[in-house]
Amino acid sequence: MRKTTFLLPVIVLAVVATLSAMFIVDEREKALVLQFGRVVSVKEDPGLAFKIPLIQEVVTYDDRILSREVGPLEITPLDDRRLVVDAFARYRIADVRQFRQAVGAGGIAVAENRLDSILRAEIREVLGSVSSNDILSSDRAVLMLRIRNSAITQARGLGLEVIDVRLKRTDLPQANLEATFARMRAEREREAADEIARGKEAAQRVRAQADRTQVELVSEAEREAEIIRGQADARRNAIFAEAYGKDIEFFEFYRTLSAYRSSMLEGNSSMVLSPDSEFFNYLKSSTGAAAN
Repeated sequence: MRKTTFLLPVIVLAVVATLSAMFIVDEREKALVLQFGRVVSVKEDPGLAFKIPLIQEVVTYDDRILSREVGPLEITPLDDRRLVVDAFARYRIADVRQFRQAVGAGGIAVAENRLDSILRAEIREVLGSVSSNDILSSDRAVLMLRIRNSAITQARGLGLEVIDVRLKRTDLPQANLEATFARMRAEREREAADEIARGKEAAQRVRAQADRTQVELVSEAEREAEIIRGQADARRNAIFAEAYGKDIEFFEFYRTLSAYRSSMLEGNSSMVLSPDSEFFNYLKSSTGAAAN
């Protein structure tokens, strides 16, 4: 009975010591075995591992690729056109021993604060060396690569590996947006006024050309009409002259009858003539011949 009473606590202590000496390394993590704050060993392979109970402790860090957002950062490119830039980075803990030595017990929080400082400094330096047009153009990919390469070198001292850096948003500061929009509106209104003025000028030219063409066409038509009318009158007079030359008495008779017809139409004014007027010679003759 005394032996059982003595062995039971020993067995319990042995089991507790054995369990506390074992730990499991997850495949998504890396583990550090610390002894009085000093790194004793690094466990990177997943599986079961051991440590000295009570003396050593285990600290684990994420071995996956992590993301870090860089808050809005105001930069001034070469053309002094201020921009607000948002960025994010993807990184991982490459050297867990160096990471522990660099950040101490602060862990990821301290490391990300330092990484933010590195990224902000590199973004300011790289984007401040080019114009705003370069930042907003297709050269943006080259600029992001420059930021990443510079950040890789500096983050290596923290035991971090910077995998990628991306610029998410590049905008004007809020204070400058309204002034920029107002300037854009004024520019578009000026362009619209210029287009309207050019349109009116073109319309005036077309209208003037149409009026000129109209006058020219009417003048040309009237000239041709006068020519045709003159030719017709000449032809008519020639016919009359030819007919008059063949039978003078018939021609005078025909012209007198035409005059009678025209003068005696309904609505014509009254005529006051002497009975001895030659106008009535054919009315006085019984034979229809003109009296001498």
